[in-house]
Amino acid sequence: MASTETGAKDTAPLDGKDRADERPTRDLSGLEAGLDALETVTVGRTPAGQLLLKKVLPPLTAVVLVLVVWQLCAWGKVADPTKLPSPHAVWQELVDRWNAGDLFSIIWTSVERGLLGFLAALAIGTPLGLVVARVPFVRSAIGPILSGLQSLPSVAWVPAAVIWLGLSDSAMYAVILLGAVPSIANGLVAGIDQVPPLYLRAGRTIGATGLRGAWFILLPASLPGYVAGLKQGWAFSWRSLMAAELIASSPDLGVGLGRYLENMREASDMAGVFLGILLILVVGIAIDQIVFSPLERWVLRSRGLTVGTR
Repeated sequence: MASTETGAKDTAPLDGKDRADERPTRDLSGLEAGLDALETVTVGRTPAGQLLLKKVLPPLTAVVLVLVVWQLCAWGKVADPTKLPSPHAVWQELVDRWNAGDLFSIIWTSVERGLLGFLAALAIGTPLGLVVARVPFVRSAIGPILSGLQSLPSVAWVPAAVIWLGLSDSAMYAVILLGAVPSIANGLVAGIDQVPPLYLRAGRTIGATGLRGAWFILLPASLPGYVAGLKQGWAFSWRSLMAAELIASSPDLGVGLGRYLENMREASDMAGVFLGILLILVVGIAIDQIVFSPLERWVLRSRGLTVGTR
């Protein structure tokens, strides 16, 4: 009889007071489960076909549309053929340069200068950005100057660089540095300004001060802004170099893309001019897509700022 009463008691339904006490517990458990689900979002590897559909097809479609419109304008004689060459004429110029054996050397001359100049700008702009961001007096003194230099057209430095350094590679690199260093430094300053002060206090607590704090705390925490500054710095490097090659002419400098473009302009060869413009565009986009865009995606994804494909 006792066991029957106990069982009945255990299986008896909860009264209103018991249900009211248990409801907050169930709500809290549901909230915790939802938060856990948000924190455990997994990103699967995108299939190759879907990746091609998303990443390759849109720009390829845009290029095809541009070529179609270009060809239609050439067929319709919208402009004189000497001013608007057909895509076939530009392609023939590319084939001629390839057969002549100087296409790669023209491209590599500019790419080598651009990359070396950018690396030098990186070595100068990074410590400069750290100093400007962390030393108030330096920031007040040269911060506005860096912003002004960033807005100054790179072509304005070419005459001064030629007078200072002559018609040499040094003048080219000087123009690249003057164009890229302010962008890299300002990008790093902007990234450091967005670092939560709590990170710095935590770093000091574990002994990460001075250079150790800059290397282990400031730079990793400011990577999103820093990478954005690097992308802009490369764009300024490439633009500065093209401006320098367009203006400065010397047999010792060789023929880069900018010099090739100016040579075609002097020869009134519009097919060559269009080819030079397209090569400059393609190289600039290729460096950005191969180096900086994957780096930017990795930084953002590693911080949970975006859910990208692997």
